[in-house]
Amino acid sequence: MRIDGTQRKWANASGIILAIAVLGYIPYAYLSRPRGGSWPGLIYGIAGLTFMIFVALLSLRKRFPTWRMGRSQTWMRGHLWLGFIAYPIILLHAGFSLGGSVTTWLMVLFTFVVLSGIAGAAIQHYMPNVMTRAVPYETIYDQIDNVMRQLVEESQRIMEQMTPTIEAMPVAEINDRTIRFNRTMVKPAERVEVKPFKEFYEEKVLPYLQVRGRWVNELANAESSRTMFSQLKKMSPPDVGSLVDDLENICDEKRQLDLQSRLHRILHGWLLFHIPLSWALLALACVHAVIALRY
Repeated sequence: MRIDGTQRKWANASGIILAIAVLGYIPYAYLSRPRGGSWPGLIYGIAGLTFMIFVALLSLRKRFPTWRMGRSQTWMRGHLWLGFIAYPIILLHAGFSLGGSVTTWLMVLFTFVVLSGIAGAAIQHYMPNVMTRAVPYETIYDQIDNVMRQLVEESQRIMEQMTPTIEAMPVAEINDRTIRFNRTMVKPAERVEVKPFKEFYEEKVLPYLQVRGRWVNELANAESSRTMFSQLKKMSPPDVGSLVDDLENICDEKRQLDLQSRLHRILHGWLLFHIPLSWALLALACVHAVIALRY
């Protein structure tokens, strides 16, 4: 979710609510000792807990997208801004005092939730632009495995076409350069052999295409990949060079898929911390509210 002009209404409303809360706190703090159990303190506490519950309900909205519970964008904006102002309102509720062990842990947990939420909002704001620049041929994330299988099948068809092409090639079309590649020496007077091409495909290309995020493979590095394919094309006859180019393009596309997967994990990985901490915070806040009201 990008933070742009569409957020203005929520930002303004949240700012007004926070301003009213701060202005109300000034005479309250001046006339009495602020504490959570006072009537003003309870009002701040109820308001803060209400915002926290609303923020937590976003998970239910996402789990049941067909329910008519308002637009998802509205829930996301409310989640961001109400969650943000809930923190200072809870501080006003506590009178800027940590209190006992439960409330101390509550505020520590709340701090981590807010910080992870701010980090997540920043990531979601900037990451789409990064992905657009870095992955111009972005694929639907859930389809990456299917696209990878298609790349493997396409590479196999290229090799099936390359093998008979090389074997049927007359001696006159052999390159006049000697190149050592993948432990095989190609000499000027010899016929081009299929073996180095097959070795390169089976040892480098195929393992790289079959596993998502295989960063240890030399083909995962763009510069290293260009060097290796350049060597392969130097020992390739003209009719085979275009097939080698097709194979290189497949590896380039696989590299983009791996980069998209990594950026996607960064884009959503913070939720692995934020969501469990948020539910733990809400549970502890409810426990604190029950204990405070009862005792």
